[in-house]
Amino acid sequence: MTDALWTTHVFRGRRLEVAKTGAVAGRDCEPQASAASRVAFDAPVRLMAPALRALRGARRPSLWFAPDWPGRGDLIWAAAAWGGVRIAERPSDADPAFCFADATRGHAPTPRNAKQLSFGGLDVSKRRVAAVFEQVFGYSLALDPARSSGYAIEKSEVNGLHDSRIVRCPLQPKPARVYQRIIENIEDDQAVDLQTLFIGGKPVVVFVARRPKHRRFDNCASSVSLARPEQMFSTAEIARLQAFAEAMKLEWGGLDVLRDRFSNRIYVASVNKTGTPPRALPWRDKLRAVSRLGRALRELIEKEETR
Repeated sequence: MTDALWTTHVFRGRRLEVAKTGAVAGRDCEPQASAASRVAFDAPVRLMAPALRALRGARRPSLWFAPDWPGRGDLIWAAAAWGGVRIAERPSDADPAFCFADATRGHAPTPRNAKQLSFGGLDVSKRRVAAVFEQVFGYSLALDPARSSGYAIEKSEVNGLHDSRIVRCPLQPKPARVYQRIIENIEDDQAVDLQTLFIGGKPVVVFVARRPKHRRFDNCASSVSLARPEQMFSTAEIARLQAFAEAMKLEWGGLDVLRDRFSNRIYVASVNKTGTPPRALPWRDKLRAVSRLGRALRELIEKEETR
């Protein structure tokens, strides 16, 4: 497997940032702790991967990534290593090609392989996510602040900035900002996010992230637990989430799902095309999650190969 460094992240001063968006990795946490968590996550995957590859036999499917290569702290890197998938250095050496770009809006890279993964879901802006969500679920997350009353959330259109704030409507919308209804995803004074990872259009794992209510928009969870999708969602909800992923053309990525405690409805607040394991997730649960993701990734590649 190619020893890809953290090509998607850069250090600017003491901050570790996502290169394409400027979002701070581990924002609202100690940046050093976030970086240390990535290193601690990388080590066991590297140690276990050779033994797992030996158990799976000589056949090793390969992926080519573009325009970026995943870093060792990215879930796709760990899932590939765990699933016995090799990262190819050239598209001609790969089975399918995989579009990997931590950007809100992207363009499909060239050259392309005949078989491609994740080349369709290139726009994960908040505006598009809200539009597709309403189309699939039949109820809305977005609102018009000039025609609404009461409180709402204002946030950047750019993915991953975690700059949400509560505003009072009516008000004139600002450029490059989106406005959404407040989802009361509060349990026992904790805000709960259901960060759901999809592969091949199906949910594989859920990271249940909790943080104090007064820090509901922070990027750093106080605690994270691992769950299976069927533990957190009904059969009907999973079907709709899968329809949403299909409409977004999301073959790999995460949905930030919120459940409103008053209506019991779920809302997809954002979409992440890359993904890193939450820092607060216990080490053993990180490996359990990677194991499930690795199996699902390999199955997706093998399915693509037979098409």
